[in-house]
Amino acid sequence: MSAKPMLCSFKTCPWVQRAAIVLRAKNIEYDITYIDRNNRPDWFLKISPHAKVPVLRIGENDALFESNAIAEYLDETAAPQLHPADPVTRARNRAWTDYVSTFASAISQTMYSDSEEEFTRKSEKIAEVFGKLNDALAKRGNDGPFFNGPKLSLVDAAYAPFLQRYTFMNALRPLGIIEKFPHLKAWRDALLASQAVKSSTVANIEAVWQENLIINKRWLAKYVSNDVLGAAAA
Repeated sequence: MSAKPMLCSFKTCPWVQRAAIVLRAKNIEYDITYIDRNNRPDWFLKISPHAKVPVLRIGENDALFESNAIAEYLDETAAPQLHPADPVTRARNRAWTDYVSTFASAISQTMYSDSEEEFTRKSEKIAEVFGKLNDALAKRGNDGPFFNGPKLSLVDAAYAPFLQRYTFMNALRPLGIIEKFPHLKAWRDALLASQAVKSSTVANIEAVWQENLIINKRWLAKYVSNDVLGAAAA
């Protein structure tokens, strides 16, 4: 990969963060452009069929959309390879990567609840998806700390942003769920401690995420200090 790629993002988007983690893990230098979600520019709409981020611009004429396609492209074109070499293990990784949308939905729907009743009801789904990942980690056949062992992989990059947001949510309104799944908790801790994940967002990501709750008038915002207002502009 010769030209410096440019990643189009919203500051709090976990799907963009997935692509950024892969870029960081591969030590690829890149530029990042933050799109105003309420005023998406024409040039962006022309290269993003869903009008969503992430989009990765490659050179003058090429652009990729969808986080999974971007991650796979990066893994095919830049070392080190993050997918396992073994075909069966690689297929299993892809299958679990596909499950991330179900995993992400359980977390996102809970944190964007509009009432305490809705929050409590939707949080029950989190235990179900956590349990399935915990079982997969228990059966992975390695000592971790990542999904495939000592090295970060594409499946790790897919789940890290949503485990991070669960952690943000849990800090505001403790749920006591992840503590019941020791393999998942250890995986979460390793992911959030990894340099690729820590460097994949704006430095004040938790404050920006909290500010977004206030702006969107979510129930969880009742636990957020007004001190975070303006975080996204910092």
